[in-house]
Amino acid sequence: MHRAICVSLAVALLTSPAYATESAAPRPNIVIVLVDDVGFSDIGCYGGEIPTPNLDRLAADGVRFTQFYNTGRCSPTRASLLTGLYPHQAGMGWLDARAEPNSRGFHGKLLPRCVTLAEVLQEAGYFTAMTGKWHLGQQHGTPPWKRGFQRSLNSRFGQIYFPREDDEPLTRVLYLNGNELPKDSPQVGKDWYSTDLFTEWGLKFIDEARAEKKPFFLYLAQDAAHFPLRAPADVIAKYRGKYLAGWDALREARHAKQKQLGVIDPKWALAPRPREVAAWDSLSAEQKDRFDQMMATYAAMIDRIDFAMGTLVAGLRQRGELDNTLILFLHDNGGNAEGGPGGSIKGSGPIGSPRSFVHLGMSWATLNNTPFCRYKHFTHEGGISTPLIAHWPQGISRRGALEKQPGHLVDVLATCLELAGAKYPRQYNGHAIEPLQGVSLVPAFDGKPLARSQPVFWEHEGNRAVRDGRWKLVMRHKLPWQLFDMEADRTEQHDVIEQQPQIAKDLQAAWNAWAQRTYVDDWSEPERTDWGHDISPARK
Repeated sequence: MHRAICVSLAVALLTSPAYATESAAPRPNIVIVLVDDVGFSDIGCYGGEIPTPNLDRLAADGVRFTQFYNTGRCSPTRASLLTGLYPHQAGMGWLDARAEPNSRGFHGKLLPRCVTLAEVLQEAGYFTAMTGKWHLGQQHGTPPWKRGFQRSLNSRFGQIYFPREDDEPLTRVLYLNGNELPKDSPQVGKDWYSTDLFTEWGLKFIDEARAEKKPFFLYLAQDAAHFPLRAPADVIAKYRGKYLAGWDALREARHAKQKQLGVIDPKWALAPRPREVAAWDSLSAEQKDRFDQMMATYAAMIDRIDFAMGTLVAGLRQRGELDNTLILFLHDNGGNAEGGPGGSIKGSGPIGSPRSFVHLGMSWATLNNTPFCRYKHFTHEGGISTPLIAHWPQGISRRGALEKQPGHLVDVLATCLELAGAKYPRQYNGHAIEPLQGVSLVPAFDGKPLARSQPVFWEHEGNRAVRDGRWKLVMRHKLPWQLFDMEADRTEQHDVIEQQPQIAKDLQAAWNAWAQRTYVDDWSEPERTDWGHDISPARK
């Protein structure tokens, strides 16, 4: 007998088969909002100075997870989130641009050996929809409409903000339910900003679900705040001058706020400014102004993410759906250092406009990821740590709570299946399906222990990690393993591998066994040092 959510709030929180009755309330709707290239500390309720009142209200009425993890990169995170598997298992060991049929895990698409959350929930009677960035192998035959989404308005791989931009050809189109349309097609809309567009279309799809009297699953995958940094000019203007304080002072301020909020433990030291990043006070007035313009654009993008969350919540409330909708909000990886210490600015228009192409760069990413070290791509905490806000008025009474148990993307599918009363299949469309890797987060909604019996693991571009309870073993590409005590030192400042050699040995053996069973390919390429883009030095 499937678990059910009962009318009584207290019973809903227990989610025990003993409480399943014929008078069960409707299964919860599920909305997952994933934002792109946003750092751990960028939103207000995780320490940021950018006003995010709508997200802050969701956190105050829900649960904030303080030790939740992504995979450190775009396509792998999306694959893991939607399949409950580790990226290589799903076929997405790297971005979807890398398709190697003879490899174990680099296929550039979702493989038949995985099943998506949309496919399972559709089988369970849910109306399934997605809007935003896909980046899961559409060009290789796995677009959203072939992996369980009944409705979709998507870009292939993101980087879309306005109807008319200086773009490469592949970013000039959107796909509405599988049909290719120019971005400026009247069928899509007029004079939009994509963060709003994808939210509004998500609500349109919810209306279709309501018309069919079905619970709904909406996956809202925002392009923001991925480069090229672009935002409405009036929103950028709100933040001009606010970043002349610089990354050094702002990192200290964010760290202090995080400690005050309880998001981090006061004993965790702020990771020092990397040697590649200049001291703010050493910059010229011209350089400071340039950096301020870049960060003002980024802040405007976070501002608009929050505004769109307000639109989403208001839309659900107006439709009478908010109370029985589980909203999960999270990031796909840490802040990114692409563009190097100085970031980069190209294009013929003002910074942040549709005719500019801006990378925020390593220096500001060090602020984005406060208090942690390193960035997107890496498996140190700055690359893989994400906020996770869970909001569900009928199902979460522990409102405003901080949940400190570690969690991982592979847990999301298990969570949703429990709440939907759905079964994870052993076979789907005639293919054997890889075993589910995560555990349900539902107990944590009520402050109870998770049923995790295995460590959680990472591999991306030769960067490796495994976390088991308080211990984390981590390796930057081809460098020696490091061991950190996450209870004492989550900012990874004190390597204790020499003091705890047996723990390190055991965790390394566990990682090796995991890599073998989950199709992890050996990363033989050199470590990237150009971040994929031109590097402009912070000081000439």
